[in-house]
Amino acid sequence: MKSGVRGARGKLAGIPGEVMFGVWLKANGQETPDGAECYKAVSEGPRLHRSGDSLCVGVTPGLLPTPSTKGWWPHRLARGGAPQAGRRPPAPVLAEEMELRGWLPLLLRLGLMWPLGAPSEPRLRVFVVPHSHMDVGWLHTVQESMQAYVTNVYNTVVEELTLEKKCRFIAVEQEYFRLWWDGVASEEQKGQVRQLVAEGRLEFVLGGQVMHDEAVTHFDDQILQLTEGHGFLYDTFGARPQFSWQVDSFGASATTPTLFALAGFNAHVISRIDYNLKEAMQKNQQLQFVWRGSRSLSAQQEIFTHVLDQFGYCSEGFNWDGEAIFPGTPLNGMYLQMQIPVTEDSIPNFTSLLLNNVLTRASWFRTPHVLWPWGCDREFLNASLQFANMDIIMEYINSHASEFNVSMEYATLGDYFRAVHSDQVAWQVRDHHDFLPYSSDMHHAWTGFYASRSGLKALARRASALLYAGESMFTRHLLLAPHPHLDPAWGLQQLQQLRWAVSEVQHHDAITGTHALKVDDMFVEHLSSGMQGVHTLMASIIQDRSPAHSGPESAGRLAVVYNPLAWTITTIITMTVDFPSVSITDESGRPVPAQVQRSKETPSAYDLHVLTTIPGLSYRHYSIQPRRSSQEGTGEPKPSVASTQQFGRRLRRRGGRVGRNLVPVVNDCYIIFLDLDTNLMHSVWERQSNQKVHVTQRFMEYHAITDFSKGPFADNYVFRPDGRAEPAWEAVRMEIVAGPLVTEIRQDFYREVNDSEPTFAIYSRLAHGPQSSDGELLCHRIEQEYRVGPLELDREAILRTSTDLNTGRVLYSDNNGYQMQRRAYRQDPWNTIPWNYYPMVQSAFIQSRRSRLVLLSEQAHGVSSQGNGQVEVLLHRRLVNNDPAKIIADLTLNDTSVVHPVFWLLLGSRNLTSGLRQRSGLALQHRPVVMLREMSETARRGSGSRQQEAVMLPPSIHLQILSIPGWKYSSNHTEHLRTLQKDRNRAAKADLRRVLLRLQHLYEVEQDPVLSQPVTVNLQSVLRGLGSLVSVEERSLTGTWNVSEMHRWTWSTRDPPRHRGSSSQPPPPPGDPEVTIYPKEIRTFFIHFQEQ
Repeated sequence: MKSGVRGARGKLAGIPGEVMFGVWLKANGQETPDGAECYKAVSEGPRLHRSGDSLCVGVTPGLLPTPSTKGWWPHRLARGGAPQAGRRPPAPVLAEEMELRGWLPLLLRLGLMWPLGAPSEPRLRVFVVPHSHMDVGWLHTVQESMQAYVTNVYNTVVEELTLEKKCRFIAVEQEYFRLWWDGVASEEQKGQVRQLVAEGRLEFVLGGQVMHDEAVTHFDDQILQLTEGHGFLYDTFGARPQFSWQVDSFGASATTPTLFALAGFNAHVISRIDYNLKEAMQKNQQLQFVWRGSRSLSAQQEIFTHVLDQFGYCSEGFNWDGEAIFPGTPLNGMYLQMQIPVTEDSIPNFTSLLLNNVLTRASWFRTPHVLWPWGCDREFLNASLQFANMDIIMEYINSHASEFNVSMEYATLGDYFRAVHSDQVAWQVRDHHDFLPYSSDMHHAWTGFYASRSGLKALARRASALLYAGESMFTRHLLLAPHPHLDPAWGLQQLQQLRWAVSEVQHHDAITGTHALKVDDMFVEHLSSGMQGVHTLMASIIQDRSPAHSGPESAGRLAVVYNPLAWTITTIITMTVDFPSVSITDESGRPVPAQVQRSKETPSAYDLHVLTTIPGLSYRHYSIQPRRSSQEGTGEPKPSVASTQQFGRRLRRRGGRVGRNLVPVVNDCYIIFLDLDTNLMHSVWERQSNQKVHVTQRFMEYHAITDFSKGPFADNYVFRPDGRAEPAWEAVRMEIVAGPLVTEIRQDFYREVNDSEPTFAIYSRLAHGPQSSDGELLCHRIEQEYRVGPLELDREAILRTSTDLNTGRVLYSDNNGYQMQRRAYRQDPWNTIPWNYYPMVQSAFIQSRRSRLVLLSEQAHGVSSQGNGQVEVLLHRRLVNNDPAKIIADLTLNDTSVVHPVFWLLLGSRNLTSGLRQRSGLALQHRPVVMLREMSETARRGSGSRQQEAVMLPPSIHLQILSIPGWKYSSNHTEHLRTLQKDRNRAAKADLRRVLLRLQHLYEVEQDPVLSQPVTVNLQSVLRGLGSLVSVEERSLTGTWNVSEMHRWTWSTRDPPRHRGSSSQPPPPPGDPEVTIYPKEIRTFFIHFQEQ
């Protein structure tokens, strides 16, 4: 139980409940022994009683924090009746006889904070920050939410702020605000908003399309959704968010501080961190700190971080406008659960409740400034009613500020942080470690969502990869005229639609899989529609590149292959064809290396594997035709047909010797040994280091606890197994399909021995590519695709890879694809298995002293090391619990789908895998795009496609984005603001010669002796294939700041700053096309090209 001082004028009641005891406090905070006298005084009169230099405080039951799905909610203890467990009945006892564990340290601190003399200024300054938390898809679709409450929130907030100058509000999710602005707001309302923004009374915080998840999102997509929101705000208002509000994401990533610092933020707010850690941080006043999220960038990109206390972002008991009603606004204007308005009689209760909460919070922070979030999910449906009631309470407190020693004011987040910053406190520094995983209490580890709705996670990443390729294709094509078949405005519209869909699904209740089924349908529809538009755009670009001709028709297809990475890649692309005997030639008519085999998924079709080498941002064209009988015997090379070895089903072994009957699969980098007694992988020999590692892979399942009546249970968020994982199969069938380009190992796992269809499968592929530097990534990987499902009810499927590496159960997993975190195994008396699961967005590895096994993934999963030498990946979940609330909301996970996750495995020395991991991860994420066209109107061989100069970067530098955003604003901030003032309804055209370029250094300091070095890049030289470069501007991460004008706040710290990277170097002259990029830096530029 947590209690605080209730100040009062006259007989000011506390939270309902009688005085339990009285405590004397002196000015120095020491207690006097007159407890009985104090109790008598406060029982019969005011709750505060002064006598000389001492203060008598009457203590009533306090606020008991209890967890809920959407935050920590204060709970009022019941009044009267039988004493509750852990609560003593009211009695006139001495304070020293009470157990003082929970309340006395707090009271003593408050005694020091509350001087007995009459202060000239109130000791505590409370910043009441009004907000409404609007989930962009959780229980309701975006359209339903717009109709039910979002429109009312913005309509009434704008009206109230316009009428009352003292009122403030923060707006967070830009998808909703943009929809309201574009589709609802009148011209009068738009004018009012512009005025409110200019005055700083309506403040945009975070400013992304959504409040993104931080566990299972890729940082490319986080940047995208921030860029889309920031671009809209800057284009519309000239506004640039400077504070974050990540208050509902399930855990906090160490990537976020770096990204937000690069975006120009001055402070960062988070909330959901492990309950044990938050409690300790509260006790030690460590909820505020300077976070240095990257060990390579150190203080260069640090940010001041505020962790909301255990009450979270909600303010229970101060919501007078009720709950939103779906599907729409009630005709009578009355909502459910509307709270009784504040009256003269109820002012004391509301005041006591608020002061109790404020004083409790104040004890957990180091400054006298209290951030008091006012709002919660879907609140401020009627802002006038909200402010009218809160006005009464705040005016009452402020009129007695000298007695309560508290002042209150409506504020924005910026108001609060400016006050904290002005105090010049020396803050603690936190290093590059994250706050994952998140547990809300000892029984609820929120690690299940790492794999919930695996299919949506895969679709979101595929959509992001397609967008990445489409952006650079469009940019290259548009900068090089002519483009007769392509309208640039239409092309931008297709890209914009997919940008918004990919941004939307980064929401913390979207890609996490923690939403209702109808909302899932909405996300899939938006992603699929956006992808279709970009596919159509790509087809138009191909048509422009390859004009059709009216020659004789021939059967077959033309394959256009595009490499979206800025490196030369050598890889194998796979296409499905209907005929086994094919002729495949390149742009010059030369036969190319290829292999044909029966499709693993469609027996009537064939997989055509083609070896290709493509420079950065370049194309290859291939003609694929049925092989004619006249071509036989001519000596013309033809694709090789793979041979197949089949091995019957082997029953699962429950003991006995294995490894006596091995068959090898070989390429120049690995030898994979397969055990014919089990049909499982047995070991892998890595040839460069001459190390053999025992490697076995098995599908297993956790049985989930889903019965609501039996206590804590598993759901979309929470992983709650009832014991250790068990084998999920009884038999394995295997076949080896071997050819000159690829050898494929197909393993089908059957749940029951006599099942006709497998529940699980592993398709492993080993390539036989060239051993050149371009082919290094191809040789050093074992490509795997898994088939998982449909699962039985209440099952959580994993793939466990067991090795003989001595790893000590230490795992390394990534933060959002940006950096790695060391994850030591942790014992927990309640929740050891789920507590040791972590998000894996792109990579994870285990290692011994000599060898490392790396897993690279196409999408997000949960990953853990539950045993020495083991790594397991949570691939798929199917749950149905009987919680009535979740059933009503359709928030269940009865996912009957079959999913197909893709992984690449790297095995080798630490030095070898350290150099390959980042580039291999990007090669998996951004594989070449293959576009097929029928050859009924095929291009003239070698004549239609215009050859463009490749865009090539050094191996440690990644082209993170090359895009024409289509923004209309001027890069000059002063000029842009002047334009907004002069012509608010301007119909400016998109600037199609301004390109957004972002480069990233892939390696950490000292990670690799060569690749970790700073790299100097001449942008004019690199981009010469795109046209004549006119100017270069370095910008903030989302493009809205010129970095030379972006002056972020400096926060005093206890540790001296350790700057790495460009901040310790003399800055280059503005506009210099030669830039030096240091380890882990992300640099963003506007590149202006000359008109053709």
